[in-house]
Amino acid sequence: MKKLSLKLKIWRQKDSQSRGQFETYPVEGIDTDASFLEMLDILNENLTKEGKDPIAFDHDCREGICGMCGAMVNGKPHGPLGSTTLCQLHMRHFEGIEEIVIEPWRAAAFPVVKDLIVNRSAFDHIMTAGGYVSTKTGSAPEANTVAVPKKNAELAMDAAACIGCGACVAACPNASAMLFTAAKVSHLVLLPQGQVEREERVIKMVEQMDSEGFGNCSNFYECEAACPKDISVSTIARMNSEYSHAKAKE
Repeated sequence: MKKLSLKLKIWRQKDSQSRGQFETYPVEGIDTDASFLEMLDILNENLTKEGKDPIAFDHDCREGICGMCGAMVNGKPHGPLGSTTLCQLHMRHFEGIEEIVIEPWRAAAFPVVKDLIVNRSAFDHIMTAGGYVSTKTGSAPEANTVAVPKKNAELAMDAAACIGCGACVAACPNASAMLFTAAKVSHLVLLPQGQVEREERVIKMVEQMDSEGFGNCSNFYECEAACPKDISVSTIARMNSEYSHAKAKE
């Protein structure tokens, strides 16, 4: 089984108030079947044995569905493989590469907590601003009671696939959160359950997004390219349309 010898150039930063810098670490004997996070685990075990502070990085499910992991790898969010989260990226995709540069998301709205971990609570604030969906409480209704057009259902599910990892923000030259916010707006506005608050919701979410310090859409489409769940930029067009109509009624 092939083994890799790598030089890792990793961003180290004690906290949001400290000045950070890149530090270089050699790692030997990395299995090509290991995941990227497993490779970092191996490095951290070595650092711990040497009495050094391990690399801090976010992770949880390691199944590509929670959005916790995420870092810039050689300048690309989540690394070189498309439609893939960092936890599902494997080291076989780095054969022939000797140096890997790893750094956190770079955005004013995502301050560094430590090393590769950033504070993404700005996303939570946008979601909170959207509020709740008005619906009757009690037992679940019959699934066929409310008809949902197949196209709308599929588009809503596509938008709901967003895991809030922040790759779209990291990839955008303006650090825009338009793709994330648009995905959250879209998956509700396309369904009957989301109609009651649709106008109030989109206004509040967009205004909260702006207040968090994210930039505006730059139309580079880097967000779509970097998204591990392939969220389409068409959701941004939908959100812009919803926002314009809602503001016109104020």
